[in-house]
Amino acid sequence: MSGQRRADGTPASSGGRRRRRTGRRTGRWIATAASILVLGAAGTGGWAYSHLSGNIKGADLDDSLGGDRPEAAAGGQNILVIGSDSRKGLGDAYGKNLTTMQSDTLMLLHTGGDGKWASVVSFPRDSWVRIPSCARGDGSTTKPHPFKINEAYAIGGSTGDEVKAAACTIKTVEANTHVRVDHFLIADFHGFTGMVNALGGVEVCPKEDIHDTKAHLDLKAGCQLVRDDKALGYVRARYGIGDGSDIGRIGRQQEFMQSLAARAKSKLYNPTALYGFLDSATKSLTADQDFAGIKPLYSLAGSLKGMATDRISFLTVPNYPRERDIPTDKANVTWQQPAALNLFKALNEDRETTPAALKQAAGELPAPAGTVSVTVLNGTGTRGKAAEVAEGLRALGFQIAGTGNAPAHAGRTTLAYTPDKAEQAKALAGRLPGLTPTPAAPDASAGITLTIGPDFPALTD
Repeated sequence: MSGQRRADGTPASSGGRRRRRTGRRTGRWIATAASILVLGAAGTGGWAYSHLSGNIKGADLDDSLGGDRPEAAAGGQNILVIGSDSRKGLGDAYGKNLTTMQSDTLMLLHTGGDGKWASVVSFPRDSWVRIPSCARGDGSTTKPHPFKINEAYAIGGSTGDEVKAAACTIKTVEANTHVRVDHFLIADFHGFTGMVNALGGVEVCPKEDIHDTKAHLDLKAGCQLVRDDKALGYVRARYGIGDGSDIGRIGRQQEFMQSLAARAKSKLYNPTALYGFLDSATKSLTADQDFAGIKPLYSLAGSLKGMATDRISFLTVPNYPRERDIPTDKANVTWQQPAALNLFKALNEDRETTPAALKQAAGELPAPAGTVSVTVLNGTGTRGKAAEVAEGLRALGFQIAGTGNAPAHAGRTTLAYTPDKAEQAKALAGRLPGLTPTPAAPDASAGITLTIGPDFPALTD
């Protein structure tokens, strides 16, 4: 808006210029924030350094994750960052009706093995995935089932146990991405507000008024400093701003963190503000035993600080509204395949992915599942397998033309299609990792035929 000014009185950038600069600045905040945390702590003196390092809680998850885990990546390391909805210490002033622990933000940071690049992959909290069997805090165990990804943290944390909450989240991420998590960090809301307040607030510049009753936020358009509940509400706001999606909120959270890092950097020479920021930041963190301390974070910060800002890429798992496949589901998103699996494969192979490359790889959306009709044949020799797979495909929104047995036991799974069903076959293959559709024999019946072999891949929910 013309004539709009920042909270400190300086002119605000125009919307177009701000958008152009955001892409260049997005990579900076994570390196800056991490560097401020550890370099600032190092400069506060021996006692303070030890105190701040001791604030970070360590958690041993080895016994909670089990042995069925993906292989380590070909290079670099993967750090899962969990933003927790924990209200501990906040009383009933915010989110008083919340009865379980929740994960509000979920990101996977991969640092390249050559130390020259990093990828930060955001998982929309409304991602519809398969939640594996997890241990609850009361000792019971859940059965695998499809649901939105942030339920994993709530399952493990049903009794307030952060270790089990983190374990179920890691198991869920690993099961759906086939990427091994090397370390994890949990940051809770209480530490977030403490960091913001220690800096005297953080600047935000909404382009329109925000009225979000669920986030307890009423904010006028224009640049201003926010703190306390307003800062918390801003990063959680969803329904009263933009398109109301979780994808839009991810972008706003990234922009807020840019502003937080810039504000903290400006306070480096104010000991009181800096110490308050560091104390709140470290108190809000829980990490695995090998990552719980200033020293390992210092190493991470050093590697990020040495990277060119355009080599730190912020990515969101390719997705589309699940409503395209399941018309009754208007709340969740489905990961777009094969683009999502190819992104995870790149992380495993320690290959850099840029936002432009990811967008190009995603391409056009697949045909809606409801437009795909498939005949399922059992070639495994196991009775009832075709009916079982057909039921799983129906749950994904696909139509089942019929089921039956293959003429002979199949050596491998095949997906055959007649020429008029190429796009539909491609859409189905995207949900069956590793399966490539092939043209059917000239005398084959019209349509798509899935013949199940012993190698049938797991369905992606």
